Amino acid sequence: MDLFENIRESIRAIKSNLLRTVLTGLIISIGIMSLVGILTAVDGMKHSLNQTFSSLGANSFDIRKKYNNGQSRSEKVYPNITYNEAIKFKELMGQKAQVGISANVSGATVVKSATDKTNPNINIIAGDEFYLPGQNLNLERGRSFSSHELELGTNVAIIGKEISGKLFPKTDPINQYITFLGRRFKIVGELEKRGSSMGGSGGDRMILIPLETGRQIPLASGGTLTYNIKTSISRPEELTYVMGEATGVMRNVRQDKLGQQESFEIRRSDSLIQSLNEISGYLKVGGFVIGFITLLGASVGLMNIMMVSVNERTREIGVRKALGATAQQIQQQFLIEAIVICILGGIVGIFLGILMGNGIASLIGEGGFIVPWIWVFVGLTICVVVGVLSGFYPARRASKLDPIESLRYE
Repeated sequence: MDLFENIRESIRAIKSNLLRTVLTGLIISIGIMSLVGILTAVDGMKHSLNQTFSSLGANSFDIRKKYNNGQSRSEKVYPNITYNEAIKFKELMGQKAQVGISANVSGATVVKSATDKTNPNINIIAGDEFYLPGQNLNLERGRSFSSHELELGTNVAIIGKEISGKLFPKTDPINQYITFLGRRFKIVGELEKRGSSMGGSGGDRMILIPLETGRQIPLASGGTLTYNIKTSISRPEELTYVMGEATGVMRNVRQDKLGQQESFEIRRSDSLIQSLNEISGYLKVGGFVIGFITLLGASVGLMNIMMVSVNERTREIGVRKALGATAQQIQQQFLIEAIVICILGGIVGIFLGILMGNGIASLIGEGGFIVPWIWVFVGLTICVVVGVLSGFYPARRASKLDPIESLRYE
C-alpha cells in the first residue's frame, strides 16, 4: 500500500464517518478562526488607522503647550501659547516652512440652521490660511477663506460633511447661514467626507472659522485660547533638522531659560504611526497566545476523537495487517486522516477568521477588505502541525495492535 493509496483510504474513512469528521473539523475551525480572526482584526485596524494618521503627513510636526501628567500638585503649570508667540514663530520660520496656526474654540457646540439643529458634539476650530492643507482637508464644494476675511475676522465658516447632511439634507449649504456660540455665520465651503476613526469623526463634525474670528469669541470658561502650531516642509528628509531649528526658535519666543526644559511640546505627525505599531505588536502577541490556547484545546479534542476511531476500527486494522499491511502503513493512514481533518477544518476556520477580523476592524474605522496571506499560511501550517501532533499517538497505537487480537475484537 503506497502513499497515494493510503491517502485515498483515509479519505474513504473520513467519508464513511462524515458526522464525526464534521464535528472534529469544527473543533479545529474554532481554534483557527480565533487565531486568524484576532490577527486579521489587528492588521485591519492598523491599516485603517495608518491611513488616517498618514493623511496628516510624514513631513510635518506640531507644537503645542506642554501638559504635565497630573501626578503631583507641585508640578509646574506651563503657560498657554499665546497668539503673539504663535505669530512671531510663524514670522521667523515662514521662509523655511509652511506654518499654520489654529486654536480649539469649543468642543461640544450646538449648531443651528433656520429649521434644524445638531447634537452638542460639534468642534469649532479657528485656523489660518494653512490649516486645511496642513491637516490634509479638502473642500468638496465652495471656497476657502479670502485674505480679507482672515484679516478682518469675518463671520464665515467651512463645515464638515456630517453637519451639512444634518442641517441641509436637501439643499446646497453654500451661502446658507448657521448660528453657534451666539453668532451668525455664512457658510462658504463644505469639506469632503473623512469617515470615522477610533470612534471619532475627523473633519465631518468640525466647523472651521477664521483665526481672527475665533479670537473675538469669548470662551465659556472665561479663559483665553491656547494656540497650536503645525509646521510642514516640502522635503521630509530635512524634518529632523527643521525640528531642531524650530525648537530653538520656539525657546527664544517663549523665553525659556538656558538649562530649563521646554515649556512646549514638539511632536512629529508620524510618531503616532510609530506608537500604533508598538501597540499593534502587543495586540498580535496577545492574539496569538489566545489563539494558541484555543488550538491546544482543539488538538486535545482531536486526539481524543482519533483514539475513539482507533478503538472502533480495531477489527479493520487486524484485517489489513492480515492482508499484509505493515505497521508503518497503518500508522501513516491514521496520521493522514488526522492531517486531512485538520486541513479541512483549518480552511473553514481561516475563511471565518478573515470575515470575523474584517468585521471587527470595520467597527473601528473604514478601510478595505484585508486578506492576511501571512496568517493564512501560518494557519495552514499550524493545522498540519496540530494534525501530526494529535494523530501521532493514536496512529502509533494503531500500528502496534496485534493482528490476531485485533481480529478477535468485537
